[in-house]
Formats: sequence, C-alpha cells, structure tokens
Amino acid sequence: MKVAFQGEPGAYSEQAVFNYFGQVETQPCESFDAVFDAVNSGQCESALIPIENSLAGSIHQNYDLLLRNNLFINGEYPLRVRHCLIVNPGVKLTDVKKAISHPQALGQCAGYLRTHGIKPEQVYDTAGSVKMLKESGERDVAAIASRRAAELYGMQILEEGIEDNPENYTRFLAISKTASIPEGEAKTSIVFTLKNVPGSLFKAMSVFALRDIDLTKIESRPLQGSPWEYLFYIDFIGSIHDEVSKRALDHLGEYAVMLRVLGSYKRFAPA
Repeated sequence: MKVAFQGEPGAYSEQAVFNYFGQVETQPCESFDAVFDAVNSGQCESALIPIENSLAGSIHQNYDLLLRNNLFINGEYPLRVRHCLIVNPGVKLTDVKKAISHPQALGQCAGYLRTHGIKPEQVYDTAGSVKMLKESGERDVAAIASRRAAELYGMQILEEGIEDNPENYTRFLAISKTASIPEGEAKTSIVFTLKNVPGSLFKAMSVFALRDIDLTKIESRPLQGSPWEYLFYIDFIGSIHDEVSKRALDHLGEYAVMLRVLGSYKRFAPA
C-alpha cells in the first residue's frame, strides 16, 4: 500500500502515516494539492492529511480541498506532537542564535525560543528545515522538528519536548477514492450550505439535537464566489448506515441548499 502525505521524509505527517497504517510505502508531496492529486490519479491508494491542531486550530486549506475533490474520509488519527531542537553534530545550545521551521511549529515553541534568545525564521516544512540545516552546515542555527527527522538526517537533538503546551495534538484524516463502512462507534463528516434567512442555522442544528446526536465539531468557511455566504462543516457521532443518522440527514436535506457526506469512519479510540 502506498500512502501520500505533505512534507519531507521525517515530517510529523509521515509519522502519523506509520502510526495509523503500519509499515506502508510513503509518498512525500510538496503541497496539500499534490497529496489529493496523488490519490485522484491512483498513484497512491490513500493519503493522510492534517485537519486541525489542538493549539493552532483548523487547517482550512484541507477543508476546501475535501470539498473540491471527490474523495472520502475513511479514518482519523490524533498525533501527539513533540518538538525537538535539532542542530548539526557538536553544536551547543549557547551557539544557537536562530531557529528555522514551519510557522506553526515556531508558534508552538515561541515561549521557549524567547527564553533562550533564539530568533525564529519561517520555512516551508518541519522536516524540511532539518534537511536545509544539514545541507547548509550552519553552526548557529537550529531546526524544530520531530525526533525521527533528526535521526533520518543524522542530526543532533539538543532538547526534546520544547513546545510551550504539552497538550499539542494534530488530528489527521485518512482519505481515499472509496467510502468505508465503519465497524463499532463511528463518526461522520458532512458539509452543507443554507439559505441566508433567519433561523436557518438553528433549524439545521435542531435535526441533530432532536435525535440526541452528538456534534463533535462545527466549522464555517466562506463559500468561494458568493461573498458573505458560508459552508458549514460538521462532525457527528454516528454512521450514515445508522437509521437515526439517516433520518437526521434526510431532515437536514429539507433546509440545505447543498449537502454532501464526506465520509463515515471508525471513531479513533486510544488503545
């Protein structure tokens, strides 16, 4: 099985692929668009994309890509993100004047960097920052990335767990061309639009409340090409194969201008 992810080898996304799928072949991609293209073209059977971080919030680009592409969500996986301060071998902490990494990683370690007087500089990827540092050989620069990235590139870890908040998780979604039929407790992701009239969102939410369906996430996104109109993304507990969920979606269809099921999949449960 071949699974696409965004980033360089050693990226957190690749670690999530191995944690979720096991030992599969991975396909690094430069962008999220390229990840979706890899699955659409059949180059990869599946992909794992980040959809939200517990500290930084949603990855909005991937919500938009889920809508634009005819792919299905088959699963979810929350990855505990532990950032490492990585340097070329032999470099000491007192030598480090600058840290390079993805903007989110720098933001999640902002307090640590301030404390040590290290200037942040944004680059395109966490694992990519380690690759860049190795190629440059700089002795006053560190990269912020995963332990695996340091090991892959033969670099030195000065300190691990430098994120300011230890409750740092990124939720990933597994996507493919085919929809799954989940076993056990399921979660369903949908997207819909409503007429901009009083009470429309209240009525839409009521179809779930009336049936005691638990909503785990609600996200609104601008509807491209229609200023001040919005898409609503919702995750709820249940499967489209359940009778209660079917009735709720049929009821929602009475109010929604557009309604699409992005997938029903097994809800992640820690072992």
